[in-house]
Amino acid sequence: MVIVTWNEREVISRCLPPLIRQLKPTDELIVSDNGSEDGTLDVVRELAPQAIVIENGANLGFMDGCNRGAERATRELLVLLNPDTVVAPGWADAMRRPAEDGRGWAAWQALVTMDGGTRINTSGGIVHFTGISWAGRMGDPLIPGAVPRGEVGFVSGASMAIRLADWNRLGGMPGYYFLYHDDVELTLRLRLEGGVVGVEPDALVDHEYEFSRRGVKWRVLERNRWATVLRTYPGPLLALLMPGLIATELGILAIALRAGWGRDKLLAMGDTLRRLPRVLRERRAIQRGRTVSSAEFARHLTPDLTSPYLGGAAESAPLHIALRGYWSLVVALLKLLDGPRRKAEV
Repeated sequence: MVIVTWNEREVISRCLPPLIRQLKPTDELIVSDNGSEDGTLDVVRELAPQAIVIENGANLGFMDGCNRGAERATRELLVLLNPDTVVAPGWADAMRRPAEDGRGWAAWQALVTMDGGTRINTSGGIVHFTGISWAGRMGDPLIPGAVPRGEVGFVSGASMAIRLADWNRLGGMPGYYFLYHDDVELTLRLRLEGGVVGVEPDALVDHEYEFSRRGVKWRVLERNRWATVLRTYPGPLLALLMPGLIATELGILAIALRAGWGRDKLLAMGDTLRRLPRVLRERRAIQRGRTVSSAEFARHLTPDLTSPYLGGAAESAPLHIALRGYWSLVVALLKLLDGPRRKAEV
């Protein structure tokens, strides 16, 4: 188990006690610290003296913090947990269950709650075909049995599990993302190989969640969204979506200018262009491992913009109709394009 910290003294003091009570003697607890200066590691060493502590010496970001922690992991199952979470009783056993009962999932998440366990933070992520992604059922009241066990669009990095062998084979997370979209990117790479990702609702964990609208967050989200789309989308899908992606880019820029984070959107566009050679190089390596058709990969994307954080876009009926129509055309063309590919493989 890996927890990444950066000046997390208060939240880690709440996170560790209920977690430690659920760990088995054979479990590993790894804390990968990104240069905390507030006494975070003093709390860790006091509350969890058995923990493996990695002192990175600087803020490497969440992704590379996870990568550094996973390098020290030796157990079959790798679990990532945010420091600003509190696990409910039975969380650990429930997180182990998908690895033990033969359901064949490639990765999975807990049911993440917020507001003291009264509302859902995410029941599983949702990925729009533009790469815009959000937490499923965010803000809904937590009702027992309301979230079924099953497949999701992407697994939340707040509390996720993946076999260490799969993590190592994929090379972990792209460290240069720094923060945000890591869970989406990892999920989509697993999907390229036919992997199934799901939510285990018996594993409950409460997250001290607050959505920040600071421009810097939008900058990082936007540049990582583009990197994820360019790295993971199969070629036929990417080609058919490019007109929609360009139109979305212009629309988001207009929204950003009106909302006051236009500068950060422009910086994100610049970041995307600077990263492009690296992203395309990585894309070639990633796509060589693809085993599913473009249509099968696309099956897990949605044309509907339903996030509560998208404002008017989520409520626009004309936009809803246009997106569904465009997506229907893309899916139909993908099936036609995949036909010759399947015949060639036979």
